Amino acid sequence: MRNVTIENVSDVVIGSLGKSSEVSVRQREIMTSLISHLHGFVKDVNLTHAEFLGACDFLARAGHICSDKRQEFILLGDILGVEVLVDMISNPVAGSESESTVLGPFYRENPPVLPKGASTVQKAFPDQETVYVEGYVRDADGNPVVGATLDIWEDAPNGLYENHDPDQPDYNLRGRFETDENGHYALVAVRPVPYPIPEDETAGELLHFMGHHPNRPGHLHFILSKDGYRTLITQVYDADTEWLDNDSVFAVKESLIGKFEKAPEGADTDLVLRFDFVLREADAVQLAAE
Repeated sequence: MRNVTIENVSDVVIGSLGKSSEVSVRQREIMTSLISHLHGFVKDVNLTHAEFLGACDFLARAGHICSDKRQEFILLGDILGVEVLVDMISNPVAGSESESTVLGPFYRENPPVLPKGASTVQKAFPDQETVYVEGYVRDADGNPVVGATLDIWEDAPNGLYENHDPDQPDYNLRGRFETDENGHYALVAVRPVPYPIPEDETAGELLHFMGHHPNRPGHLHFILSKDGYRTLITQVYDADTEWLDNDSVFAVKESLIGKFEKAPEGADTDLVLRFDFVLREADAVQLAAE
């Protein structure tokens, strides 16, 4: 095609996609839609060449920021509401199972494996409130899910995750726990506090461009997994925290709000949180994918 125009450029690019033996049906579906929407966006806003170069520079700088401690593209996806949308599409609720929500950019693999009831707190803060977190993990029929792993992490009372705070011990406020023969889990943590997502670098530039605030409500992160069940990535939000109705990454769901209650007299923690989860059995396709 020698004569590419505004009118035919999208069709020309889509037509350049490899033949069926080179490109899968799914690849073709994704690329056709991406090209169509991307070209449509450029036309819709009359994108200038300077703006195009600025976007390229922005993405390049975002890539340079990425490390084992900060995944900038996940953060940008959170700010734009993309991750929560992908999660809702990927994990539709079809029954009584617990709702999922975003993983976020601060997850670390292989936190310490701790016994039931142990504390994730390695460093105390003057203003911290300790909390005994416990509940049951069941299947859709109400049966206990024995031996389910709960991978848990949260921010400290200063609003920082340990991998963004050199003054916190490695893997502070992170841990992996297992449910017992009754599907029960328990641990000691601290009450999570609201915090701003990183406002520096490209994430801050995007927030400023949108005119949006960076604040997240206080929450605990959970990944629940067990062979034969669909892995659940979710968060539990403090019912009394700020920003529940205006989360900067749009991830709050009503079913994921828990009440931090005052602990009974003589307890070892300041607060208690009871929160149960329901896991859905995975189908054959999901098991193969995982």
